[in-house]
Amino acid sequence: HSVYLTENNQIVAALDLMDEIKPGATAMISGLKLQGITPVLLSGDGEKRCREVAEMIGIDNVYFNHLPHEKIQRVDALKKEGTLLMVGDGINDAPSLASADIGISFSSATKIAINTARVVILNQEDLRIILTAIHIGKQTLSTIRQNLFWAFAYNLVAIPVAAVGLL
Repeated sequence: HSVYLTENNQIVAALDLMDEIKPGATAMISGLKLQGITPVLLSGDGEKRCREVAEMIGIDNVYFNHLPHEKIQRVDALKKEGTLLMVGDGINDAPSLASADIGISFSSATKIAINTARVVILNQEDLRIILTAIHIGKQTLSTIRQNLFWAFAYNLVAIPVAAVGLL
């Protein structure tokens, strides 16, 4: 974003503003790629800025100039390719966070983004925490599957034994 100061229709100063890349962003993107997860940048910002950020942190798939309803359409299209996890923190991200399979936001985000996200991360200092959240989710799902298997196996054996009066 650029801000200009003029005097008598003459530019006397120009200031280029740039959003700061959060710590751990590049490492998080690399970690996602190592897990076979394809990172995508989906933004309402202009093409130039989006491509700069994507290049800095290692994202190949970039969608820019998207209004909130266009973001939802893009999210829905990406969901057809597989499970979609979306990370967002703004008002414009809220509808897409709700539409994604898993929406992640941060405690410093807008209230509507927090309310629509399924996961809210309290420590937003380092984005590598997202990798930890994904790992915890996978481990939880694995534990649930194991418990269901053992409960089914136990019932498969115990019910017939109990039916004949041996248990």
